[in-house]
Amino acid sequence: MFIDQATIVVKAGRGGNGIVSFRREKYVPKGGPDGGTGGDGGDVTFRADEQMTTLMDFRYKRHYTAQNGEHGKGANKTGKNGSDVLVRVPCGTTIKDAESNVVLADLVNNADSVVIARGGKGGRGNAEFATSTNQAPRKAEQGLPGEEKTIQLELKLLADVGLVGFPNAGKSTLISVISAAKPKIADYPFTTLIPNLGIVRYGEYKSFVVADMPGLIEGAHLGKGLGIMFLRHIERTRVVVFLVECTSDDPAADYKTLVNELKSFKKELLDRPHIIAVTKMDLADSALRKAIKKISPGRSIPVIPISAVSGEGLKDLIHEMWKKLKVKSTL
Repeated sequence: MFIDQATIVVKAGRGGNGIVSFRREKYVPKGGPDGGTGGDGGDVTFRADEQMTTLMDFRYKRHYTAQNGEHGKGANKTGKNGSDVLVRVPCGTTIKDAESNVVLADLVNNADSVVIARGGKGGRGNAEFATSTNQAPRKAEQGLPGEEKTIQLELKLLADVGLVGFPNAGKSTLISVISAAKPKIADYPFTTLIPNLGIVRYGEYKSFVVADMPGLIEGAHLGKGLGIMFLRHIERTRVVVFLVECTSDDPAADYKTLVNELKSFKKELLDRPHIIAVTKMDLADSALRKAIKKISPGRSIPVIPISAVSGEGLKDLIHEMWKKLKVKSTL
């Protein structure tokens, strides 16, 4: 099961208390203060791990608590620091404060890490308070509490190219043909319920990652259909490919609807290079092929007729994907 959101509670350890203690040794009836300081509480740290692919683990464990620091001891012994807790998350995870919705961290690359909840400081023992005028202080500090937060985890898939289209536009079929991915394919809407990733080979030694997103419908950015659940995954893609069916009543209008959905969700997405792929060309007659030529949003946006069944246009599409990726990488 693919899980891309989770809410959990993290709590750092409390600092240990300092203590009041005095040296008591033979022949030293009035030894000075030797109360040690408490240890610091453990932190809660998050680290990106490329071996993880979903937030599934957080469905079953929602509380993460670091160890408290130990109390100080006599003979000026400092308490042991509490052990930290390391929470591993998939690369591409955004961490937000659940109450304020403020982004605390964005862990994109493997081994990226951040301390989300810091442990409390250990309290000072009475040895720390000794002065020339107060040589026998009977004062010690309590350890400070660690930070506690409720946080929201959001996973945004890391892909070079994102496929966007209406349900049954042919996204899953396309990714199954141009990569080794094997998504569920059927002739009814919303077959794809989770994003699928596929590695596309280009030439002998080059490759890039394509993401097949669940189908969008008009109003997806408002919560209609399944699209709103997965629109966030488009945010990390470097190139967007809009898939429209050649058999649609108005492929150009379909393209405009898809553009408006992305614009309404996050207008910056349209600043990225994108391609229009007109799918299912094996079903197109000569009249449809002429109509497709009318889809002309601009010179910088190529329109490529394709068929995942016959193979028409697939090499051209892959070449254009790679070309757009190379242009994007030099910006």
